[in-house]
Amino acid sequence: MALLEITGQKGEKVTKNEKIKLVSELTEEFKNSEAIVVCNYKGLNVKSIELLRNKARTANVKVQVIKNSLAAIAVKNADISDLGLKDTNIFVWGSDQLAVSKVVVNFKKEIDSEAFAIKTAFVDGSVADTSKVEALATMPSREELIAMLLQVWNAPITNFVVGLDALRAKKEQSA
Repeated sequence: MALLEITGQKGEKVTKNEKIKLVSELTEEFKNSEAIVVCNYKGLNVKSIELLRNKARTANVKVQVIKNSLAAIAVKNADISDLGLKDTNIFVWGSDQLAVSKVVVNFKKEIDSEAFAIKTAFVDGSVADTSKVEALATMPSREELIAMLLQVWNAPITNFVVGLDALRAKKEQSA
């Protein structure tokens, strides 16, 4: 659902049914999310927010500006602890907590602006602070861990083949 569909055109009022639909959709998405990160975006220009959305889209992460009152209802309905929603918030969430954390932290580093700041997060079934989100962002992804494991498994085989080749070369020299 596009942001304009949710908030309406400038000057239009969003109907109660649209708000109810949004809250029910957000509730389901929040229930199925491993991580939800709430950030301050006040002062960011539209180009920067679009950059964040593009990065999130490639990582299969969702980004949306949501009115605090509606977000609070969705959070409560999803049985998530109170996130203390105040001021302007942009929500970033997804089914992979590492991907969500990496999108937020990398975007924050890339724009290098005080306008974008991590306020709070919901990770591993509890409210988390900025340091936990930053720590998750430094962890290797599932694909990186699999690649590391394959390297470890391949090392003995590679060493064995190198040893056999050296033994073959030594036998050929002595013959």
